[in-house]
Amino acid sequence: MTGAATKILTVFEDVIGVPLPIRVRCWDGSEAGPPDAAAQVHFRNRRALRRVLYSPNELGLARAYVSGDLDVDGDIFALLDVPDLVTRLGEDRLSALPLRSIVRAVGTFAGLGAVGLPPSPPSIEMRRKRGKRHSKSRDSATVSHHYDVGNRFYELFLGPSMVYSCGYWPEGVESLEAAQFAKLDLICRKLDLKPGMRLLDVGCGWGSMALHAAQNYGVDVVGVSLSNEQVEYAKGRVADAGLTDRIEIRVQDYRDVDDGPYDAISSIGMSEHVGLVNLPVYTAKLHDLLVPQGRLLNHAIAAVKSLSDKAEDGPSFIDSYIFPDGEILPLSKTIDALELSGFETRDSEALREHYALTLRAWVQNLRENWDGAVLQVGAPRVRTWLLYLAASALGFEEPHRLTIHQVLAVKPGDRGASGMARSRNSWYRWIEVPQIETGPRID
Repeated sequence: MTGAATKILTVFEDVIGVPLPIRVRCWDGSEAGPPDAAAQVHFRNRRALRRVLYSPNELGLARAYVSGDLDVDGDIFALLDVPDLVTRLGEDRLSALPLRSIVRAVGTFAGLGAVGLPPSPPSIEMRRKRGKRHSKSRDSATVSHHYDVGNRFYELFLGPSMVYSCGYWPEGVESLEAAQFAKLDLICRKLDLKPGMRLLDVGCGWGSMALHAAQNYGVDVVGVSLSNEQVEYAKGRVADAGLTDRIEIRVQDYRDVDDGPYDAISSIGMSEHVGLVNLPVYTAKLHDLLVPQGRLLNHAIAAVKSLSDKAEDGPSFIDSYIFPDGEILPLSKTIDALELSGFETRDSEALREHYALTLRAWVQNLRENWDGAVLQVGAPRVRTWLLYLAASALGFEEPHRLTIHQVLAVKPGDRGASGMARSRNSWYRWIEVPQIETGPRID
């Protein structure tokens, strides 16, 4: 009699359309697939199949994994790196399947006992969002969902730098901490920061950019974030550094900042939360806050393909677990909004490969600190983050899925003066990265 593993593997290969280089194990002890496969998928119970049956796409599989009904042993990259796996699990692919394939899959799952009511989603899934999309209240709630889960958890995979954005890995940089130092320093150089200047850091995170700019470039900094836990942590770091007279960190929406003008603005990994509808509001607000010849550095993930015509796509793993309401926009949309607001775009630097390296470093940190992370936030959330970070790393390693750009824009001064140097030479001078503590900060 054929075991459950062979039947399940056959169904998935039929749906996805390619052989799967994975080993499948099931609750009945059966196994199927290459015995030397780098990744093994373990269906621990029939409920895992029901999750897939009721959401036959990436969300169903993610729910099964996050809940622990399905487990992945071995190299998770080997599983996620199956060509076009996520695309093939998308709604377009499933709707295009022949009726006989759909009937065969449903019949196989039913025969294996995957019947009954749909299982409840894992408790950490954000299901119902209140208020208008990208309203101040809803943005505050979605940011809190992502960031207010415990600073200690973020310490375990971000490392001492506590920077949650793409690092910069030029030749000679081999550690995550050095890459994040190099990234912050590159941004400061692009902004041409000098002592006495006033910098606004939008979406300041745990305060790393504010501290770097104040300590190394002598500027005064205001950092704003919608995460209460981030702000309290950043305030503690500022106090420890003796910089409370130079750095102010506050819980505030970027739309409510009214104490300009600023000489420069950094926005690092924040504009993904703004949304297409509010992008003109965002760029116009930052333009208004700058002095003439003031610079904005917008560091953000970008989509490689054009946006969907749909106002809102259906629920996805990212929207339900990681970045509710997040929108990854094509670079052209960002530049268009900047220029319509009065900015002059002066430079755009793609760092796609740099983000892949950063994400793999975060995955390694999370794996090495797995037990501690589970103690902090529970196994479902740690599983969520491993899946997200690993899939994202692969997304940046391929040239036609995701990318990331540092866009430098200037608010022109009198008669169009930009205040820019004639070359980029000063941006890429290399300075020695100082010794950075290797252990996470423990409050």
